This record gives sequence, C-alpha cells and structure tokens, in this order.
Amino acid sequence: MSSDGRKPRIAVFKFASCDGCQLSLLDAEDELLAVAGAVDIAYFPEASRRMEKGPYDIVLVEGSITTHHDAEAIQRIRRQAKTLVTIGACATAGGIQALRNWHDTAEWVRLVYAKPDFISTLKTSTPVAEHVPVDFELRGCPINKHQLLELIAATLAGRKPNIPAYSLCIECKRRGNTCVMVAAGTPCLGPVTQAGCGAICPSMRRGCYGCFGPMESANAPSLASQFRVLGASREEVDRAFRSYNGWSWPFRRVFEEAPKP
Repeated sequence: MSSDGRKPRIAVFKFASCDGCQLSLLDAEDELLAVAGAVDIAYFPEASRRMEKGPYDIVLVEGSITTHHDAEAIQRIRRQAKTLVTIGACATAGGIQALRNWHDTAEWVRLVYAKPDFISTLKTSTPVAEHVPVDFELRGCPINKHQLLELIAATLAGRKPNIPAYSLCIECKRRGNTCVMVAAGTPCLGPVTQAGCGAICPSMRRGCYGCFGPMESANAPSLASQFRVLGASREEVDRAFRSYNGWSWPFRRVFEEAPKP
C-alpha cells in the first residue's frame, strides 16, 4: 500500500513475442489471486478489459522491439512507469526473432510476405534495455512464474528480489543429475546459463538450450571452446549460442569475437 493509502498500480505490456511469459503469470492461479488483492491491475489486455492510463507503479514488459511503432511506444511506457521490469528472453535479449539481426531483414520480408511493401519493420529485434532504462530483467523462455511472483512481492516491499544469478549447474547438482557433458560428451549450455527452469533438459539427459540466458559473469567463449573439443563444428557451436538469448552480449561474443574461419 502506498503512503496515500492506494494500492500500487500494475500494467502489463506486450511487444514482439509469443505471449508465453504473460501466460506464466496467469498460470500462477491461486498465487495470482493474492497478488490481485494486493495491487490494482490497471492495464493487462491478456487478462482484463480494463485499459486505464498511467502512471503505473510497476510495469511488466514482454517482447522485443522490432518496429518503429514499438520504439516510440516503449518510450511512452517508460515515462509512465515508476519501476519497469522486462520479462522473458524476447524483452531481455531480443528473443528468437533476433536471428534476423545477422541476416538481410528486407530479403526475409520479401520471401515471407505476399505484399512486402505493407510491412514496416526495423532491421533488428532488440531487447527493451537497448531503448530505455530498465529496473530489472527477469529471464526465461518462458519465465518462471514463481520468480515473477517473487519479483512483484519484492518490488512492493521495497527489497531486492531473491532471483538466482548462478548457473544452471547448481540446479543440476541439487537434482542429483549426472553431468551430460562429462558423462556423455553432450554439449550443454548449463555452465553459462542462469538457473530458473529446474534443469529440465539435463534431467532428461539432454544438453541445456540456454532458455534463461547468460548467468552472471558467463564465460561463453570458454564453453564454446569445450564444445569444439567434444567434436562440435563451428556451425554447431554458433547455432547452440544463437537461439533464444543469442543477442545477449555474453552469448553473442562467441561468434562475433571468434577468429574468422
């Protein structure tokens, strides 16, 4: 509750994305009811017909910036937000659509759309933080709903969110998993990926795909070198890091700083 007795106002906005991170919030079910009782959800098109104008105490933003309209809209949203939080790989790292950043976007538009002249888009798909100041980034593709609830609760209480910055390997150890890289020689992004999913893929004897983006101080080039030792080709290494969070600098530097073949 704010000093003037009103509930904090929350807004949720979406840009280029699949809606999965917003659905993670809706999937919280009983927990969401408690959140809804503590705050005033003023703008959330995915869940409500209420479309109240700002300013807002907390703004959650899903999706990457891909059009001129997006770039203008995020500026307006930032001015209305006391605290702006980006949620998910698209908003924090450009998303899977950032694959276009390494190619000719105009050519892709020409190949995909019957009338490409009607399409107005930027050449790149970029995270929100490349356009406006962001107060907190919540990683994941999709995000972990419990982390989102923790983030909202911490923001309302004025404390730092208890969101892990360590690698996925910690979650693997806690689950008692055998390391797929050590035991099977399977390339795995776990050592450089932030925890959050519960080590789903390694628990199924598959390598981590890096859905939660780079961990704190991730040494991705070193891991990429280890992939090569395991027999992965340069193309396979690039493909491993150039996925959901490929435009994040710790992952991007693997192929941007690597010697040209």
